[in-house]
Amino acid sequence: MTHRQIMEALTGLLAAFFTAILSSTIVANALPTIMSELKGTQTDFAWVITAALLANAATTPIWGKLADLFSKKVLVQLSIVIFVAGSVMAGLSATIPLLLTARVIQGVAMGGLTALAQAIIGSMIPPRDRGKYSGYMGAVMAVGTAGGPLLGGFIVDSPLGWRWTFFVCVPLAVVALVLLQITLKIPHIKRPAKIDWLGSILLTSGVSLLLIWVSFAGNPDYYDWWSWQSALMVGGGVLLLALLVFVESKVAQPIIPLKIISERTTALAIVASVAVGVAMFGSSTFLGQYFQVARGATPTEAGLLTLPMIAGNLIGSVVSGLLISRTGKWKRYLVVGSILLIGGLGLGGTMDHTTELWQAGIFMAILGLGLGMLMQNLVLAVQNTVSARDIGTASASVAFFRSVGGAIGVSVLGAVLGNRVKELAAQGFAAAGIPVGGGSAGATLDLADMPAPVRDIMRAAYGDATAEIFLIAGVIAVVALIAVLLITERPLRRTVDIQPATHAADAAQGPAGTGEAAEREVQPREARQESPTAELTSARN
Repeated sequence: MTHRQIMEALTGLLAAFFTAILSSTIVANALPTIMSELKGTQTDFAWVITAALLANAATTPIWGKLADLFSKKVLVQLSIVIFVAGSVMAGLSATIPLLLTARVIQGVAMGGLTALAQAIIGSMIPPRDRGKYSGYMGAVMAVGTAGGPLLGGFIVDSPLGWRWTFFVCVPLAVVALVLLQITLKIPHIKRPAKIDWLGSILLTSGVSLLLIWVSFAGNPDYYDWWSWQSALMVGGGVLLLALLVFVESKVAQPIIPLKIISERTTALAIVASVAVGVAMFGSSTFLGQYFQVARGATPTEAGLLTLPMIAGNLIGSVVSGLLISRTGKWKRYLVVGSILLIGGLGLGGTMDHTTELWQAGIFMAILGLGLGMLMQNLVLAVQNTVSARDIGTASASVAFFRSVGGAIGVSVLGAVLGNRVKELAAQGFAAAGIPVGGGSAGATLDLADMPAPVRDIMRAAYGDATAEIFLIAGVIAVVALIAVLLITERPLRRTVDIQPATHAADAAQGPAGTGEAAEREVQPREARQESPTAELTSARN
């Protein structure tokens, strides 16, 4: 495909991807208002994010496997329809449980859009050229991430109200659906379809059980870390995941192919992706809350204050993508990105409710640069090691573990934040001589109706507690740096697909993958299987 053909095919895909990103970020600055109106707690706040991430993570491998078996175009359109249904339901929600259900539906759709976008790019573009197109996707992600909080803040502050932060994504999704129908034209090779439903159920159940456990463990209103409930949930989750590994080793077409994720580059990229997910979702989720609750910013102002992180993300993604396509070297950008990620999170760990906003902006810009260099390029490193027929599964595996890391990060860091806020609030009330009844003084996010002295203590508690979650995320980010350092860099191939013999030759030569076999250019598998009629049709398209 020529550059023009690729850009035409990507138009609708990028529009759909933009809609998904916007939907996940537009609600960030609206959540404090939503929690206040629906009487939600800090745990509810975390689970509005976690529910979508969990559904995203659990369904991403399923979408990836479907992408290898069925038409990617039909699947991405289906995910948009599901997304529209979830958005409408979320906008109409009157209770926290209904909102959480809607977020699960949105998460299912976002899992499809994330996995399919990576799979479609991988099936059209050789790894050597994929850097700049991944850069375009990174740019769209940055614009959506930047525009989401700004647009969400504006909507919340306007007469429309927070419900329109969900409704506004519906027309954008319809536009993306139409563009996809017109512009996305990629051939599909029919293959026998076998879905690993047992593996999907075990995967979803095991991950969900562990996430529910970390969300409520240690909370006085639920159960302790060391309790029979914890033992039952952790034991059950581990057992389900152990059964998953056994099932995946036996079925013909596993939902998470062990042969792919056990490959050195893929395995290390997955470890790094989990750490990146914790840092990206775990820290950024609570950033808007910090600005609004701790610093008293409006939703619109909170959106503006997060722009330095978005700008850093945009610059890191686009510049590293272009340089990778030009040089074919990618590991150095992963290393630099990991160092910047650790630095940004470490600096964020020094913030409290009195930190100068310009300092916070610098910290967030550094964090954004690190994230921009890591997210798309980790997927690129994995795609370079697999054949075109496994692109969907491999890409989805990385996205899955990143989403799992994000869901774990939001759950754990949300629980840590809630407990720390309670401790700091109790200390503040005791110092001020303010009597507080009940044990959940620090759980509420409804600060609007509080007396001024109480509200000031709560704002300080939230501001000071936020530093702790940045420090925890920074420690976890060290794992990403170690994993990236252990990855052996392989030259990016210039063809979409690889021959099995070439792949075997790479393995025989060792991780370096150097030599004539690693650079051999071959025609894509799909192209070799097409009939003359299919080739003429493809040429006309």
